[in-house]
Amino acid sequence: MFKHVISAKQFDRSTVMKLFEQSKKIKTLLSQDKLLNIAERRILMTVFLEPSTRTRLSFVFAMKRIGGDVVDFGPEEITSRAKGESFEDTMKMLDGYNPDVIVLRSKEVGAAEKASKIVRCSVINAGDGWNEHPTQALLDVYTIWEIFGKVDNLRIGIMGDLKYGRTPSSLSFLLSKFDGIVFHYIAPPQLQIREEVLREVERFEVHQHSKLEEVKDELDVLYVTRLQKERFSDQKTHEELKGSYTVTIDSLKKLPKIPVIMHPLPRVDELSTEVDQLPEAKYFQQAENGVVVRASLIASLLGVDSALK
Repeated sequence: MFKHVISAKQFDRSTVMKLFEQSKKIKTLLSQDKLLNIAERRILMTVFLEPSTRTRLSFVFAMKRIGGDVVDFGPEEITSRAKGESFEDTMKMLDGYNPDVIVLRSKEVGAAEKASKIVRCSVINAGDGWNEHPTQALLDVYTIWEIFGKVDNLRIGIMGDLKYGRTPSSLSFLLSKFDGIVFHYIAPPQLQIREEVLREVERFEVHQHSKLEEVKDELDVLYVTRLQKERFSDQKTHEELKGSYTVTIDSLKKLPKIPVIMHPLPRVDELSTEVDQLPEAKYFQQAENGVVVRASLIASLLGVDSALK
């Protein structure tokens, strides 16, 4: 296992499958109320310089579930960052407290990679601007594997803000480690998937659509993402695109079949709450899986995963 988790690109298929098998075991043990103290006396530090609910809390729960401790950096406005302290000085200071893992989220693209060159411990990228979110991709693909019993040869629709969203890129990178995936990227032209992502999936069958109704193939999964308001430099463009796509029961019924519906959350108006009632709606299961997948990853980074075998 590598020391840092910066990009979904760095994973190979065998590493991903090992993490998935460990995640499944952790999930089984936790469902049996088994105590897992494999990370006892280890410290994970959460440093979130951008808002988060699921990612931050699931990392906290993940570390606690395997017996470790968590220290939170706190909101940026109550730290010396608000006084103008540089990112580099902040990371050097945190490194001095000797955590075992730092989980970092930042608005700045490349922040996790920069931190990994400053601190001695492992760094996990919990989202760097519009760029990547590798652990979200891990739990997304784990959920797909859990539902279908496989990842190969599935038809995946990825819909929404594909330009500014970091989850579509990391999801694409991780799915590219498998075989026979058919990608359908569904977004208004201004929000279509970035060229660097397309280059990573060029060996696969790829389709691009501006609207969901243009998809004529059966999809196994429809992965929906919100419009990334905070990433727009021009709010006029955001207002023009706001509400330009919404998934409802009626729109799903127009597809050849209703696929499994996934969403990294939070949602705004792109996924109607009426969809929640469908058995194909799996986004809350997806969010719950964040705990076991991140616990598996942390255990591997700490070198304590042998206790799970």
